[in-house]
Amino acid sequence: MVALTRFEPMRTVALIVGTRPECIKMAPLYFELMQSKTIRPVLVVTAQHRQMLDQTLAVFGLRPDVDLNLMQPGQGLADLTARVLTSVHSWISMARPDAVLVQGDTTTVLGSALAAFYANVPVGHVEAGLRTDDMRSPFPEEMNRRLTAPLVRWNFCPTEQARENLLSEAIDDKSCTVTGNTVVDALLWTRARLQGLGQDAEVIARLGVPPEFAQRYLANPKARWLLVTGHRRESFGLGFEQICRALQQLTERHPDLGVLYPVHLNPLVQEPVHRLLGKNPRIALIAPARYEDFVWLMDRATVILTDSGGVQEEAPSLGKPVLVLRNTTERVEAVAAGTCTLVGTDPARICQETTRLLDDPAEYLRRSKLQNPYGDGTAARKIRAVLEQDLG
Repeated sequence: MVALTRFEPMRTVALIVGTRPECIKMAPLYFELMQSKTIRPVLVVTAQHRQMLDQTLAVFGLRPDVDLNLMQPGQGLADLTARVLTSVHSWISMARPDAVLVQGDTTTVLGSALAAFYANVPVGHVEAGLRTDDMRSPFPEEMNRRLTAPLVRWNFCPTEQARENLLSEAIDDKSCTVTGNTVVDALLWTRARLQGLGQDAEVIARLGVPPEFAQRYLANPKARWLLVTGHRRESFGLGFEQICRALQQLTERHPDLGVLYPVHLNPLVQEPVHRLLGKNPRIALIAPARYEDFVWLMDRATVILTDSGGVQEEAPSLGKPVLVLRNTTERVEAVAAGTCTLVGTDPARICQETTRLLDDPAEYLRRSKLQNPYGDGTAARKIRAVLEQDLG
């Protein structure tokens, strides 16, 4: 007599992304779930940031299964939130996925989680539990992730501290799993791919860096240069002007120093940066770099100055000290580990901490050897295991 085999239907899990960082951090999980025998991933994009999202999707060779195309010129937070909520809810109501995954703290995250909650579809939150304990910093990200937490069934926490943050807010311990951060998975995969291709000249050409700067700094492994990024709303206006003054002062104090700054597309960032730094020949202002090109830059920079959460998580895996251009950070583990230092937007503080790293080789070496607190590149595998068990 032949025993009958019971076949369970594949569970559909929708991964919803809207911005470049979400795409970077969800790509490893999408590829991991593609290997599952019980889960079928569906990639849904809101296109909260159209251009930079499309650029990053191309890097990973991803094609959305569903493109809601919600971005509008001059979009405000209230309008965007409403469009995400209604559009994602309409799609969920029609497609009825078995689960929804969101990542991080954007408007897409909060709107999608609320839409799934209204449709009675369980939600998983990748990178759950980050907190600054200041609702206005960063704005609106701190509010987004706080309001998302009670809506979800699975909290995938990057660190033990993130898990403790959720428990302090009365989130059920059984819903919280420490996985590490998927950004490390994406970073290590991309770095290995770049090293295998050996395309330094192609990367430099794509970046659009002035030839003189490229020859002096990017093509010279002994050259010292800073990699800078900035986009936070709380720094609009005076904050960005102060950051620019600090960068100008650093090039004056260190005659050998270069600065490479991929400038965010927001006009409130573009205007002060180009006005204050555009005439300095040792400061290269370029368009936002593709993800793999930015990994290439991080791997070669001397010091990184940023207000990006993802960069705070990534750079330590490359042995790069990070100075955080914010007064607060939800990546408190990085500050505790010493891989990141808060400097805010005060020019004196920025110059002091940057100069310390440039002038003290022993301190630089110590900082570059510190262990990344955000994991070892196996976060996606751990998330998959939880989903397969719970949805199986």
